[in-house]
Amino acid sequence: MSDASVSGGWRDRLREIEKEIFARRPEHSINPSLERIRALVTLLGDPQRAYPVIHITGTNGKTSTARMIDSLLRARGLRTGLFTSPHLSMVGERICVDGQPLTGEQFVEAYDEIKPYMDIVDETHDTRLSFFEVLTGMAFSVFADAPVDVCVLEVGMGGTWDNTNVADGAVAVVTPISIDHARYLGSTVAEIAADKSGIIKPGAIAVLAQQPPAAAEVLLRRAAEVGATVAREGLEFGVLDRELAVGGQQVSVRGLLGDYPDLFLPLFGTHQAGNLACAIAAVEAFARTPDSDVPDQALDQALVRQAVATMSSPGRLEVVRRSPVVIVDAGHNPGGMAASMAAVTEAFTFTELIAILAVSEDKDVAGILDQLEPVATRLVVTANSSTRSMDPASLAEIAVGIFGADRVSVAARLDDAIELGVALADEADAAGGPGSAGVLITGSVITAGDARVLLSVDAAAADEL
Repeated sequence: MSDASVSGGWRDRLREIEKEIFARRPEHSINPSLERIRALVTLLGDPQRAYPVIHITGTNGKTSTARMIDSLLRARGLRTGLFTSPHLSMVGERICVDGQPLTGEQFVEAYDEIKPYMDIVDETHDTRLSFFEVLTGMAFSVFADAPVDVCVLEVGMGGTWDNTNVADGAVAVVTPISIDHARYLGSTVAEIAADKSGIIKPGAIAVLAQQPPAAAEVLLRRAAEVGATVAREGLEFGVLDRELAVGGQQVSVRGLLGDYPDLFLPLFGTHQAGNLACAIAAVEAFARTPDSDVPDQALDQALVRQAVATMSSPGRLEVVRRSPVVIVDAGHNPGGMAASMAAVTEAFTFTELIAILAVSEDKDVAGILDQLEPVATRLVVTANSSTRSMDPASLAEIAVGIFGADRVSVAARLDDAIELGVALADEADAAGGPGSAGVLITGSVITAGDARVLLSVDAAAADEL
């Protein structure tokens, strides 16, 4: 245990650590090399090899799918390590053991344990470890120390050069691929798929969500080259049926080893049903791997039903307030926004939707707005807490060209934008009746996280730190 934990001064130490980590090269600044993270995990004794790994990449749906896989594995009695990114409110959310994020004290202890090894890597390389490299090293170490039975590992960006790719997944899951992070991953779906396909390792089982043809071709070629087994949504597994239900949807899934009818999933959208199908297939595929300690047979129906009914995906079409209904969503690219708009249209009966948008300046902003425009009646543009957030005035200029000036408002700060959006929804409710208007806060994971803090979602968890 670290000195900070023993002395009770971990809260001050946590603030110091956060400053140290965030002062490093940010996770969105990619340096395509695994040299530094390999050096770090080698010094740590290669903790990423202490447990089997289910590795997840894709453009949209990675975190939701990872959370679903984690829930199903824990329902089978396995102790899990879950690494996701980015975080919504607290950096410790990214590293979970048995479904619980690291507390502030545990985060301090984990960081202090690997700090001497980080210093060695920093001193012996021209470029210091990045923010994401540090967190990846911490996660691998925490999971080895726990110890966990299986690690559910979400890539940060891409695949081949992502820091998580020093681990070899027994199962590689690829959620739907579309264009995002084009500056780093490529400007076509095929180029992006080529980068993401790097997590498919020799002898692995590749679980592939439905993909654009260009992406599917690249992924299948990679699987053939490395001798991986392939399971494809829509062929080997998939959604058999789905219908709306109060608070979510009723889904029936065909897995690799059996069928799972009438599952209540408390999440909205066709895309979440697809994510669930991928998650079930991934857990079934894991049972077929040599490192698995669970039977190679269909999952227990009752355990699946129970696990699915308690699944959550914070910041993904999450209703955080009612009267008026306020929804936060992390959609940050055209593909993700299209899925979110389809889900909102299907699951809610708003006659007016006030959208609040804060988006990173390096995104396809026009593409995001194009998806938002047919559904949102009014738009409030603003900024989030990130230094990458687009200036509201610049965002408004693009938005006016798509929405028209009469439908666009500007607020310099997110809290002011939320206040304005709620006021507009209240006016619409007064005119059209209670429940006729809703507020959607979207554009970025950071936007969703900021909104959750402002609206006091997970306030108890924040107090823990």
